[in-house]
Amino acid sequence: MNILGYMQKVGKALMVPVATLPAAAILMGIGYWLDPVGWGSENILAAFLIKSGGAIIDNMAVLFAVGVAFGLSRDKNGSAALSGFVMFLVVTTLLAPGSVAQLIGVDASEVPPAFGKISNQFIGIIIGIISAEIYNRYSTVELPQALAFFSGKRLVPILTSVAGMALSFVLLYVWPAVYDALIQFGIKLESMGAVGAGLFGFFNRLFLSVGMHHALYPVFWFDVVGINDIPNFLGGAQSIANGTAIPGKTGMYQAGFFPIMMFGLPAAALAMYHCSDAKNKNQVFAIMLAAAMASFFTGITEPLEFSFMFLAPLLYLLHAILTGISLYIAASMEWMAGFGFSAGFVDFVLSSQNPLATQWYMLIVQGLVFGVIYYTVFRFVIIKFNLRTPGRGEDLEAEKETASPEGLSELANNYIEAVGGADNILEVDNCITRLRLTVKDSGVADSDKLKQLGAAGVVPVGKGGLQVIIGLGKVDKVAEQMKKALAS
Repeated sequence: MNILGYMQKVGKALMVPVATLPAAAILMGIGYWLDPVGWGSENILAAFLIKSGGAIIDNMAVLFAVGVAFGLSRDKNGSAALSGFVMFLVVTTLLAPGSVAQLIGVDASEVPPAFGKISNQFIGIIIGIISAEIYNRYSTVELPQALAFFSGKRLVPILTSVAGMALSFVLLYVWPAVYDALIQFGIKLESMGAVGAGLFGFFNRLFLSVGMHHALYPVFWFDVVGINDIPNFLGGAQSIANGTAIPGKTGMYQAGFFPIMMFGLPAAALAMYHCSDAKNKNQVFAIMLAAAMASFFTGITEPLEFSFMFLAPLLYLLHAILTGISLYIAASMEWMAGFGFSAGFVDFVLSSQNPLATQWYMLIVQGLVFGVIYYTVFRFVIIKFNLRTPGRGEDLEAEKETASPEGLSELANNYIEAVGGADNILEVDNCITRLRLTVKDSGVADSDKLKQLGAAGVVPVGKGGLQVIIGLGKVDKVAEQMKKALAS
């Protein structure tokens, strides 16, 4: 399979764990509204909701390991997900600070700080990919009779645990270097003033795609190299008196996020809704509304960003650039506001009374301008390059197929023939609405015949990939019948 085709498979697999994020956004959003001052300390129900949502956000690394392993497995079997979980436990246990201290023979206080951040989405994605590849290759292996119990799917967790040990050995030496490089990168940006703030905003969003922003933002927001932007801002008058905060400067690594999270991203959601296919608008509206409200009110942006991050990487790159520009403008103009949680409306209102919040109201003006920019840019780019954003190019409301097994079998055989025959098909996979085929030559597929069979569209992905849009409820049955036909 070509690299592009494989990356598309990874992107599709990432939607499995991403689907859990809207639940976190709703729970935490309601909780923060119930207790906007105490953040759960003054309201039991708010604490219950915030902790419930936080359980999802705080464990995104393991969700990615499990979800990617499941999503990339050839038959979407639970054993693949279990294997991803097993490997994640092995890696994060072996590379926990206490374990590392024992492995390298040093005191716990001397363990590199990188291992305190080993549980991140980047590591989770790597584990998920490795686990899925092991599952796909070895889940059908038959061992000798004496070891027959461990054949097939039971063998995979054993192999992934061994792979976890091997990966841990590599990361034991590689991960500190990667983490330290990010720290040094942050120190360099800090010396660049407003330009550094803009670059921080750009890389903060860019690194979010693999969870590496957790290694970058502590440099600016907390006391890693002495910047400590969030605590110094929250200290208000006391920080000013202590000389640890300067009005118009402290908060420069926070303020520019407000125009993006309160205005820019919701406007992007509106653009994606308007660009969705007419038959999908009801479903896309519900998804985008929930994500946009979470972004505006609480600053929880993952449900919205992950909805297009892997479907349309170009849009996400533009989003990262615009975020950097926003932070640069706010820092250079000394329009300041800060947050205790994230750059949403609740934190914005609370920070407006802080003496370090200088000309905070101008961030609203900036946000309105960025809202227009986001909507215009997103809508233009989506249409110009025909990008596959949520609800665009897929039938999300197709009725479930009720054909007989015999009819489905015949239909599957017809699809195989139209794609170029069994000899041309290397692998059959599917997502919610489309067949995702790995083929020897996508050029031999008969698009007209595929559409006559009921396909809503045919999308070649290079020479070795082909996507056939069939519809919700029907595609999984056709894919299963195609697999059976090819196997026989």
